[in-house]
Amino acid sequence: MYKHFYKNCRILVFLCVILMSVFLQAQEQKNIQDIEKVYLHTDRSTYFMGEDLWYKAYNVRASNNQLFDNSNILYVELISSESKIIARNKTNLEMGLGHGDFQLQDSLGVKPGTYQLRAYTNWNRNFGEDFVFKKDIEIIDVFESHDKLKTLQKSTLETKAVKKEATIQNTLRVDFFPEGGSFLENVASVVGFKAVDSNGKPIEIKGEIYDSSNEFVTAFESVHDGMGKFQMLPMEGKTYYAKIKSLFREELDIKLPKILKKGYLLNFKTVKGRNIVSINTNQATLAQNPNPSLTLVCKAKGIQYLETTQTLTETTLSFELPKDKTPEGISQITLFENNDKPQSERLIYIEKEHDLEVELETDKETYEPNEKAIINVSSKSKAGIAKSASFSLSVTDTNGVEDKDFDTNICSYYLMESDIRGKVYHPGYYFDTTNPKRLEHLDNLLLTQGWRDFVWKITPKANETINYKAEKGITISGRVKQLFADKPLVGNNLTLALMSKKNRNIFNTVTDSIGRFQFENLLFSGKTNMYLNTRDGKGKFRGEIVLDSIEESPIPVVLKKESIDVIPTKNLVTENVLKKFTAFGVKPENVLKEVTVTGTTKKKDNIVQNYGNYGFADITYEADEDTHMFSTIFELMEQKFPSFFRGSDPLYIIDGYVVPEDQKFMVEAVLPMDVVKIEAVGKVQATLFFGGDDSTPGKAHGRNGIIAIYTKPNKGNRIKEVVQSIKKEVEGFYTARVFYSPDPEKPNPELDKIAAVRNTIYWNPYVHPDKTGNVTVNYYNTKVETKIKVALEGITGSGIPVVKNAFYTVKKQESLK
Repeated sequence: MYKHFYKNCRILVFLCVILMSVFLQAQEQKNIQDIEKVYLHTDRSTYFMGEDLWYKAYNVRASNNQLFDNSNILYVELISSESKIIARNKTNLEMGLGHGDFQLQDSLGVKPGTYQLRAYTNWNRNFGEDFVFKKDIEIIDVFESHDKLKTLQKSTLETKAVKKEATIQNTLRVDFFPEGGSFLENVASVVGFKAVDSNGKPIEIKGEIYDSSNEFVTAFESVHDGMGKFQMLPMEGKTYYAKIKSLFREELDIKLPKILKKGYLLNFKTVKGRNIVSINTNQATLAQNPNPSLTLVCKAKGIQYLETTQTLTETTLSFELPKDKTPEGISQITLFENNDKPQSERLIYIEKEHDLEVELETDKETYEPNEKAIINVSSKSKAGIAKSASFSLSVTDTNGVEDKDFDTNICSYYLMESDIRGKVYHPGYYFDTTNPKRLEHLDNLLLTQGWRDFVWKITPKANETINYKAEKGITISGRVKQLFADKPLVGNNLTLALMSKKNRNIFNTVTDSIGRFQFENLLFSGKTNMYLNTRDGKGKFRGEIVLDSIEESPIPVVLKKESIDVIPTKNLVTENVLKKFTAFGVKPENVLKEVTVTGTTKKKDNIVQNYGNYGFADITYEADEDTHMFSTIFELMEQKFPSFFRGSDPLYIIDGYVVPEDQKFMVEAVLPMDVVKIEAVGKVQATLFFGGDDSTPGKAHGRNGIIAIYTKPNKGNRIKEVVQSIKKEVEGFYTARVFYSPDPEKPNPELDKIAAVRNTIYWNPYVHPDKTGNVTVNYYNTKVETKIKVALEGITGSGIPVVKNAFYTVKKQESLK
């Protein structure tokens, strides 16, 4: 019936001059915001308790996938299945790139289970959930899972038949999607279909289509992940239904969508490498509305690149989309009537050939255990010219799993997943260049999953309110008002000090006409002590500081609970990891022990750690129930240590930090209620402490004596923090750790034992080719005989996402003989 489906289609190719006049460049789009897309490359997707999760962040301009230097703060969150944010990093982005890690430790609240890794910028929040990166990861306790796994497998086998029957009866869902959005009488249609269970996982099916007279029309069968397509010609006065057959059920009848009597439809097909778009209608529509004027609009990533208005004189009008003008990735084609009412829509995928060759090679195919491996990466044009790019490299133990990894990668995310709604099952499958059927199957996906609710339909226009700003750094802001009234204090001076072990910075500003102040684009890392005070024009403390929240609350978390199947590959990985740990004598306490690579010792008590470092105190004051009665720290000290305030100022030391002479305000910022202990050291002891050395700025000042102040650790739980002076611990950018890779020439017994059987062999977030287009990295393999996967992901300077994989084997020489 459908042998001559396209026989009568007239292929009308527009003249190049006309096409050039209707193709619109991105820079001409005044109503498109600079939208960001974030992607995280992680070293793996399955982890074991006690391990580390490593990630590299890529932030690109959504319109062209080029690295985007817009936001400098990326929020990366680890979310449990109970929708709780277990850990949150403020990752510093520089030129669109950043990196970080999470320690998967029980002490941090991490338990075995499924977690979501989520990443977004403040700017992303303007455009909804579709622009928030999400990735599922699995965390396993290998020692507990061993016994549970056996029990679960046994239980699964015993109830297998019952579960399958219940699944088919209650959860099988098959949907049909006519191309362009609807059926139209007497117009041949391509129909996509998709079969899934209650968790959205694909089910393979086959079936037949019948009309309302129970006459057979055509047969169909899914070709990949429960999806496929077929052709049919809906006839006037007929309705249609499908008889579904699956592996576990004989038959299921489903009605097909309603058939329209009049309208217009879009069709897309590739003919000998040419992308052909057709506008189809029927005679009834032309009779009612002769020579209709229709407008076709093509967009990619929200940016319009083609708009043309045509008069339809026949039932079919076709034209070619020029490849040189059509962007790579997902395009949205929409057909409008002259009243701007949309009539039909189609999502398509365009793949382009690039002048780029990225190579990933190992210096050997087989290595000895603990042998050094050398990885060579090159990024060049086909003519051998260097191409700039930023890559991240993950080297992992496959732990016996030989299957291809079809999880999300940078290609699938930037070219497909981030432009359509809903979760895509095995997205990497559609970007496996060794699969000749992948583009055909991707079109089936777009006919079904991409049929409605296109992501970019909700993108805000330029004239709409933007509620969230792009963050260039951390902002500390607020207002200053009268102490017992809400009247703003104008022109008050504010001094901000940010103090940490590595950095000490001082900033000043003045309140504006409404009493507000703002310190913008601050760059600091880790836990930092913030000292903030306000004075009037005469230098006196005056007013009350009302501090704004330093960062926005996280985006609300709503996770859909899904049943977890027993996955054979996961079982195999767990079994093999357990065998590996057992063979090399790795015990649970070795795996779960929290280790800091830098080797610094953890503070046991930061209240008393510096007591007695400045000689023997002449006078010691320990806080008591009356301490909070003093209004300022100086009022307290002048009463307790009067002899120290009869001449020049002593040297002040706060929790081990020597306060410079010109920064006395830091002492004033200390609240009496925060004091634990104060020690006063006389001139003689102070001179011995400094050894009579006047060369260090500020230290010679100690000859007038020392006052050492010890304060409570600030955990953010003080009831009152709105005062003339505020001391508060704030969190800066996350300080990413360095991946530990053992070196036989620099042994570390504590770390090397577990590293000898590590599952991530090597991680490098910044693999950047040099001016010649080449870069080389090296590391030492583990002691385990196994198969290793080398995964390279990244993006070029021109915005081309890249994925490359290589494999090698670790075996002892005697094993090879």
